[in-house]
Amino acid sequence: METKLKSKALDEFIQVASTIANPEIQKWKDNGGKIMGYFCSAMPSELITAAGMLPFRLRATGSTGTELSDSYFSSINCTFPRHAFNMALKGDFDFIDGLVIFNSCDHIRRVYDHWIRQLDTPFVKILSLPKKSGAQQVEWFRSELAILRENMETQFGVKITDDKLKEAIKIHNESRRLLRELYELRKSDNPPITGAQTMAVTVASTAMPPERYNQLLKELLDDVKRAEGNTDYRARLMILGGELDNPEFLKVIEDLGALVVTDSVCFGSRLLWKDVDESIDDPLTALAQYQVNERPSCARMFTEYEKRAEYVHSMLSDFKADGAIFARLTFCEVWGFEQYSMINDFKEWDIPLLCIDHEYTLSGVGQLRTRVQAFLETMGK
Repeated sequence: METKLKSKALDEFIQVASTIANPEIQKWKDNGGKIMGYFCSAMPSELITAAGMLPFRLRATGSTGTELSDSYFSSINCTFPRHAFNMALKGDFDFIDGLVIFNSCDHIRRVYDHWIRQLDTPFVKILSLPKKSGAQQVEWFRSELAILRENMETQFGVKITDDKLKEAIKIHNESRRLLRELYELRKSDNPPITGAQTMAVTVASTAMPPERYNQLLKELLDDVKRAEGNTDYRARLMILGGELDNPEFLKVIEDLGALVVTDSVCFGSRLLWKDVDESIDDPLTALAQYQVNERPSCARMFTEYEKRAEYVHSMLSDFKADGAIFARLTFCEVWGFEQYSMINDFKEWDIPLLCIDHEYTLSGVGQLRTRVQAFLETMGK
């Protein structure tokens, strides 16, 4: 699909999303700022912002191999942690001053085990994230965040006050509201922005200062609202899955004539569909409540499948999607169970679904094109 949107703000987002050590990170470091890396969208970035640091979600963008990390992972480990840890061993993440990892899955859990033994990052912590929702789980996760706040204050000589946390929540909520405004424009019959472009925008939100991000996002929204809509597409699709941070993956799909109008992925709508409750007096409780009970959940939250299925079905309807593609990283057992359940639900909904297992890097582009082309044809598109 030929994109029609021209925007300097979009160009900057694409540049940030296509590299690791992007210009915004370099500016931050040049000004003496510290950067806290993290894995998983369950990390409350607000806690890092309130500490005066830049939150940076680790990706493996640009990785070309796993020759170093293969010594630490088995052949049946997901390729995302293998590529990410390979980049860490090469020094590509030396700009971070700390790292927070979650027990989000066994594969990422192994990254923590190897990181603390093989690398000298001065601050590395692992947090326990509940696997179901509820009041007890919110209290549990709040205690995890309280420990992390205390550890960060000690390590970096800062004071993360409640007032600073509340201000950080407002800043990040603004990002979420602006992104939802961008998503709303994709509901139209002629969306002015493609799925690949939108993913570049959401990925950039995890790799640059939030105030700068919000400024650019406002500029982008002004450009998008004046842009000519996309009309030359064959089908409207939704993308489902977990770790997917590569806009080129969506571009391959859209170059075949489809248009990705919405998603439920870890670098997509699940980051932004709801706000942290600013009316809760204790900001740590607000953050814990948001991550455990409020935002669209990840497949590891095993008691929440019905809510996730309802969320997916409503997105399909609201964005007038003709079908969906479930993109699962090979050997990801968490999303494998989810995939099986979704297949059954899509049959009940009578909505076409294509399931694709893929590696983290775009090594199988030809196969992806062939399968998507066949899927569009079976849809009559």
